Amino acid sequence: MVNLSDVIASNERIPSALPSGLVAVFVGGTSGVGEYTLKAFARYARAPTVIIVGRSQEAANRIMGECQQLNPNGHFAFIRADVSLLKNVDDVCRQIHEKVSFINVLFESQGSMAFQSQTSEGLPVSFALAAHSRLRFILNLLPLIQKSDSLRRVVSVGAATCEGAVDLDNILATGFPLIKMRNQVASIGTLMLEEAQRRAPDVAFVHTVPGVVESGIMRDVQPTLHLSIIIGVSRLLAPFINVPPAECGERHVFVATSAAFVPHTPGTDAGGSQGVPLDGLVLETARGTDGKAGSGVYSLGPKDDPATPKVEKVLRQFREDGTAAKVWDAISADFMRITGRELIP
Repeated sequence: MVNLSDVIASNERIPSALPSGLVAVFVGGTSGVGEYTLKAFARYARAPTVIIVGRSQEAANRIMGECQQLNPNGHFAFIRADVSLLKNVDDVCRQIHEKVSFINVLFESQGSMAFQSQTSEGLPVSFALAAHSRLRFILNLLPLIQKSDSLRRVVSVGAATCEGAVDLDNILATGFPLIKMRNQVASIGTLMLEEAQRRAPDVAFVHTVPGVVESGIMRDVQPTLHLSIIIGVSRLLAPFINVPPAECGERHVFVATSAAFVPHTPGTDAGGSQGVPLDGLVLETARGTDGKAGSGVYSLGPKDDPATPKVEKVLRQFREDGTAAKVWDAISADFMRITGRELIP
């Protein structure tokens, strides 16, 4: 466990350790984890440029106003879009390419519990947001991230450390019970980050699970009896198990900026490319998903602990038996079917 006091100590170094003018993109930044992290980032970063992507203009206006008060020197912009659709993701990425020349942090927290719904592109809404949408943003924006001469980081908020079995005959997890779906989506999320890292070893990739937090993810829920029971119990226990919004924001800014989570090929630390230095802090380089410290892809629990050796073994098996490659091929095939290309032109 990483103590919250150590997290905050690292974050408080951001103004001095990282350059002014950091550029961050928050997809799903109008509620929940994305909102909490965005506000914390605005509080620490010097004169940042932040692009928020989400569905609610009203929420975005409120959040941008609050961020502007937290950081009068920051620049905050909003792109309204339903990013469950890959064609919309491509359009948003084109707009981002026009707005900025580099990106330091890509932070993705888009999600939905609309398990029974499909997008107009033929994908389950919840799976499209958790897998296709996130990977599409990463691939489209990697060139901008790699252009940064300082921090280069991708954070995907999902079900990290819960990686489990993958059914290659049902990659979209259609009809799965909640826990089985969660474990498969967690594995796919981490495996996709590992493939992205092979393409961009100078970028660090972090998969997190925030714990139980207040968010808007259940706004589209279509409850079954089993799901209704889970939701009811969670609400009853919320005062005892919920992660406070402030802590959630601090911890996610930490994983987005700390040198505990270095890229596989970090290079020099000119301009803070590795993140906020660990010198003088009670922190160490985190263990990656391959079991090695500082290997570039990280699966972290709610208190920023790395995935267990059991999870590392599961992921290693997926690499060795071809599961990782087959999942990548399946997602890529959906990209080609829906958009006609793997990346935006």
